[in-house]
Amino acid sequence: MELEALTEVIDALLESDPSTYGDADSMVALHRQLSRLQCFTTSATAAFDASEDWVSDGARNASSWLATRCRMPRREARALVRRGRALRHLPACAEAWGEGELSAAHVDVVAGVRREATVEGLERDEAFLVGKAQVMTFESFGRMMTYWEQRADPDGVEDDAEKRRARRDVYLVKSLDGLWLGQMALDPTSGVTVSNELERLERELFEAEWAEARTTLGREPTPGDLPRSTAQRRADALVEMATRSKTAPADGRRPAPLFTVLVDWPTLGGRICELAEGQVLTPGSLLPWLDAASIERAVFGPKGRIEVGTTTRLFTGATRRAIELRDRRCTHPYCEEPPGACEVDHIVPYALGGPTTQENGRLLCGFHNRLRNQRPPPDG
Repeated sequence: MELEALTEVIDALLESDPSTYGDADSMVALHRQLSRLQCFTTSATAAFDASEDWVSDGARNASSWLATRCRMPRREARALVRRGRALRHLPACAEAWGEGELSAAHVDVVAGVRREATVEGLERDEAFLVGKAQVMTFESFGRMMTYWEQRADPDGVEDDAEKRRARRDVYLVKSLDGLWLGQMALDPTSGVTVSNELERLERELFEAEWAEARTTLGREPTPGDLPRSTAQRRADALVEMATRSKTAPADGRRPAPLFTVLVDWPTLGGRICELAEGQVLTPGSLLPWLDAASIERAVFGPKGRIEVGTTTRLFTGATRRAIELRDRRCTHPYCEEPPGACEVDHIVPYALGGPTTQENGRLLCGFHNRLRNQRPPPDG
């Protein structure tokens, strides 16, 4: 049988030296074949689910049987059965997955937007969406699917966004040994507001410690030379946020949040609405913030140049702001770091006469900016 032949091939592969396949081409080939096998296994699982062969063992459902007999987590078993059921309605996904062009995660993203309000549109657009999935990074494909869902079911996604916002919660309680333990759940806009300020204060503490260590040691320090870990500084930054809040004057002016709304008509008919960090928002989720937010207008002009309008709040200057809006993340092809984690790098080095302009600037995260000084990043 084919299954016995597959077992023999895998046995032979396992007997070989894995380092033989440690090159880039082999990585692509191995993961491609793994995806094909996962596709077949998922389809077979769907057939097993439909056959109800699991009933004779007294299992309540196929996922319970899989969790017991195949010793997999119940959550994973339920996801596998659910994916198999969805695959019956997604022929283009099934075909591309069977060819190794997609992963299970891609299928889950597409299946996740399928419901009564979107089924007709998905039947129409599935082949197009699958084609995009084969050439985009997974993160970019996820954003594109979110926009597609907004266009296919605008009322439904607004309702979902409001339900997510209603689940916001902060939990903070004192433990028996005196430590305070907690967790929080925030909607995307609130979350990025808190996260950005926390990261800003943590960076402020880090830079102060780094400068002090450099002065004390007489050399560039390493992270191990600093008195606090990243986690400790983050905790202290949260305390600093509370301290500054308490000491702020009651009649002082509250800082106003700044939102970046990017609109690109030729690409998606104007349906682009996302935070600078890449989190896609529904237009309705911005409405509660408009009274408090500063408005900054940026127009994409010819050749990608951006004209940034007057605003009451900029990051570190209009030039950097324009580059952040244009690039939106680290420009290295193997990176997805958001603007807040990036530095602006001169394409033509400043030491070689490169001007500090939009055209000669690009976002690179710290790692890839340092790597660039060792060798140029790949084109793309």
